[in-house]
Amino acid sequence: MTHGAVMTKKQAQTLPLDTIIEGDCLEALARLPSASVDLVFADPPYNLQLKGDLTRPDASRVDAVTDDWDKFDSFAAYDAFTRAWLNEARRVLKPTGTLWVIGSYHNIFRVGTALQDIGFWVLNDIIWRKANPMPNFKGTRFTNAHETLIWAARDEDATGYTFNYRAMKTLNDDLQMRSDWVLPICSGGERLKSEAGDKLHPTQKPESLLHRVLLASSNPGDVVLDPFFGTGTTGAMAKRLGRHFVGIEAEAEYAAAARKRIAAETVLDDTSLKVTQSAKQQKRVPFGALVETGMLKPGAQLFGPARRVNARKVQERIKARIRADGSLKLGSAKDAPTGSIHKIGATAQGLEACNGWTYWHYKDGDKLLPIDTLRNSLRDKLRDV
Repeated sequence: MTHGAVMTKKQAQTLPLDTIIEGDCLEALARLPSASVDLVFADPPYNLQLKGDLTRPDASRVDAVTDDWDKFDSFAAYDAFTRAWLNEARRVLKPTGTLWVIGSYHNIFRVGTALQDIGFWVLNDIIWRKANPMPNFKGTRFTNAHETLIWAARDEDATGYTFNYRAMKTLNDDLQMRSDWVLPICSGGERLKSEAGDKLHPTQKPESLLHRVLLASSNPGDVVLDPFFGTGTTGAMAKRLGRHFVGIEAEAEYAAAARKRIAAETVLDDTSLKVTQSAKQQKRVPFGALVETGMLKPGAQLFGPARRVNARKVQERIKARIRADGSLKLGSAKDAPTGSIHKIGATAQGLEACNGWTYWHYKDGDKLLPIDTLRNSLRDKLRDV
């Protein structure tokens, strides 16, 4: 199916990957298969309820959100629309899927109430603090310098949802990523313009925001649904990061701009797409798997760190021999201790516990390398299976 094509009933039985569906949000959502997407990112109408034009001190008009798609007859009408699309979003999410929704003070509290009533379970609220917010020209209120994102699991007891904690920590210079994000608004060359040179979409989100959201809560190959696609920031970042997307957009002009934008986007290579994983996320690889796969052979020796034994700085290393079942034998004595890499590492040092993966080394030519390098190599192979 080509980008922007209209789905037939037969085509709707399968998820239209990497496609922009033009049309009404609720009708398009209803045609998507249940439990089929890994992540929903939604930037719904804010229902700004503006009264008249917004002007600067020099009387020039501010290009605010005045489009018909952001107008509702009442709060009740907005609430009904919100509950309708949230119900559909929850239906199409996999049990392990999560939802992100962004809004301003005009709507985010109404959206939050609705999603909790429906059954979503809030994981975090994120404050996007804008590094370069638009000033309050009338001087009657505080400058609106942030928007709020809600991140929610599909169910209260949901397990197995994606959170790339270690990748977020790495992204933040090895500090835990906090729930307040300082990022600039969309501007400059990133901002899409109309033929007249005006900004094409009034609330285009910055790529940095979607990059962080997708990196935090999805993996390469996952499917990301954006029911309010706009000019395609979600789709562009999904393509760049090796994810699939499904976009829904009612405005033909936005959809056309999004298609052009996404077509020009480049997918990162497999090496660039890999992120730092926490211990919980990594596939468990027992030491015996290295023996079974021939990466280490029974009878081969492992070596502990070098240690000083006298004033002449003579170095010696504790040695252990690998056995067929992945256990180690410490030294050559007939009754020498045997056990796991962790147990024998601890015994060798006279300690109660030891991380055998970092303690023991294997010989690679003239070099001694930690056996953990072999575990990581095997993990990479298993990840591709």
